[in-house]
Amino acid sequence: MLRGRTRRGRGPYAVGDDPLDAAQERRVRAVLALGGVPQADLPDGVQQVRLRLLERAASGREAPRDVSAWAAVVASNLAMDWHRAKRRQERLGERLAALRPAQAPSGEETSVLSLAVARGLDALPDAQRQVVVLRFYADLPVRSIAEQLGVPEGTVKSRLHTAVRALRARLHEDEVV
Repeated sequence: MLRGRTRRGRGPYAVGDDPLDAAQERRVRAVLALGGVPQADLPDGVQQVRLRLLERAASGREAPRDVSAWAAVVASNLAMDWHRAKRRQERLGERLAALRPAQAPSGEETSVLSLAVARGLDALPDAQRQVVVLRFYADLPVRSIAEQLGVPEGTVKSRLHTAVRALRARLHEDEVV
């Protein structure tokens, strides 16, 4: 597993090592799904993140300081690429409902709120949706999001503010809250 250190003589990973641990893979899957990638395409998206991590290591570049944050941002960028290329046809709310574990009990209010938030996310511009997913779902700090996206922290904060305001308005408009 990549942790920023190299093993003597073998590079940052050994043959057979998976560069993503289980928690990182779940995070990558969630970021892809929230970014609009259909559930059927999630395994391909996870493989793309792995491939980019391995390519980075093979090119001799240093491993990312925070592999989990790096992987979440790469997944987010992949989702944006997919969205641009495919023009999503399903609503994000249906995908989120499909990802919810069957054994987890959910009340009617939770389901209504989840679907309303999903519809609100679906309506956001790509850049705003990306920072909302990275901040509130992937739980990345603003500084890390800014570094990984290559934008100023103020831009991330502005996008978050605008997106949250739009989501809040949408929830009030739909009379969910």
